[in-house]
Amino acid sequence: MSLNLTKLTIKRAVFYAYHGVNKSEKEIGGKYEIDIDLYYDSTQAILSDDVKFAINYEEVMYVVSEVLQNHRCNLIETVANKIVRDIISKFDILEKVTVRLRKLNVPIHRYIDYIEVEQTKERNSEEY
Repeated sequence: MSLNLTKLTIKRAVFYAYHGVNKSEKEIGGKYEIDIDLYYDSTQAILSDDVKFAINYEEVMYVVSEVLQNHRCNLIETVANKIVRDIISKFDILEKVTVRLRKLNVPIHRYIDYIEVEQTKERNSEEY
């Protein structure tokens, strides 16, 4: 049981990436926005006041950028799943991660703000 279960939240980070079913989405790309909730025991970080015992959000953003820029997927669900899996595997102190990924430029003939998928993974849960 965690002594200091902390939820670190990253809100509305924006990226440009090339995902989607349509050929044009993979060629032209579009804007994506992401929120990430990271749950971890922050006891050591608090006591030491040292980032090496915390979740470094700059490193989290690097993981997200790597997935969004280097993997082209048809489905936003696939992208979100890869982000969740890569984040939880990189940070050993992470207990749970939730990702909300929004596609801001949706190529359909209706007006909508965005399409969003949310995925959560807990450490020691099934792979997918």
